[in-house]
Amino acid sequence: MESNHSEYLSDGVYMDSKLFTFLTLCQTMNYRLAAERLHLSQPAVTKQIQSLEQSLQTKLFFYDGHTLHKTEKCLLLERYAISMQYQFEELQMAIADKKRLKLRIGATKTIGDYVLIDAIRDYLSYPEHELSLIVDNTKNLLQLLDENQLDFAIIEGTFRKSKYDSYLLRMEPFVGICAKSSPLNGKNLTIEELLNETIIVREDGSGTRRIFEERLMSYGYELNDFFRQVSISSFVSIKALVSSGIGISFLYKSVISDDDIGVFTVDGLTEPHAFHVVYTRNTNAKNYSEEFLGKKTGNKNLAR
Repeated sequence: MESNHSEYLSDGVYMDSKLFTFLTLCQTMNYRLAAERLHLSQPAVTKQIQSLEQSLQTKLFFYDGHTLHKTEKCLLLERYAISMQYQFEELQMAIADKKRLKLRIGATKTIGDYVLIDAIRDYLSYPEHELSLIVDNTKNLLQLLDENQLDFAIIEGTFRKSKYDSYLLRMEPFVGICAKSSPLNGKNLTIEELLNETIIVREDGSGTRRIFEERLMSYGYELNDFFRQVSISSFVSIKALVSSGIGISFLYKSVISDDDIGVFTVDGLTEPHAFHVVYTRNTNAKNYSEEFLGKKTGNKNLAR
């Protein structure tokens, strides 16, 4: 007997079963995995997607070889369906005269570990407030946002502005770092002068890494042009290795503000980068983010 769980979101929130199946397939991009997650048979998932396509009179998915892809109409429906999912939860709370007091926040490592502490402390100074904070890279946070696991995410990486609503939190200085004793310390350098160095970068999916790579490419360079490349997900480890003279890296100034470490600049690579608050379109998430960040109470600590 097929499960009816496909009609329900977390905490008993109801959603049309075909739309919920559609969103699950958008997340997995695999009919078998979607069926397993929904406790349905694979033919049942296929039938629901075909029924949805017939209702909308458009194709939502297509195969290129063995790989499933989304059509442009699929991307449009996905945005609306995610918004509907979020707004239905809001409607339930409004009918029950409840206010959302537990925020689900995502932040990239730079922001979560070095920027948000004051905002978290201020928000939790009210006994009725609760929050969960997931610190991860930009790619994974956007996935969680798509799955309605977050109210909003604060990221420094690039994202599809056509898919999400967003606003600028602040511009953050980006600097090169080296050992304090390094001859690079305190200098303004060219990219060519750094190519004999070991470059230490964040892991794939990191906004910090992606921005750095995009800047490099705009000048005709890539990571492989450096003497050696090292990928590490921990800021603590990156700073420790750089401080000991193993290599150089590029990080946000807020990450190294309290460290005894050398700093250098590179024209074109060390301009300030944007921190954005990103959230699902057509939702109340902007209001929640502004309340959390103190924008409605005049807190200027985060918007320097």
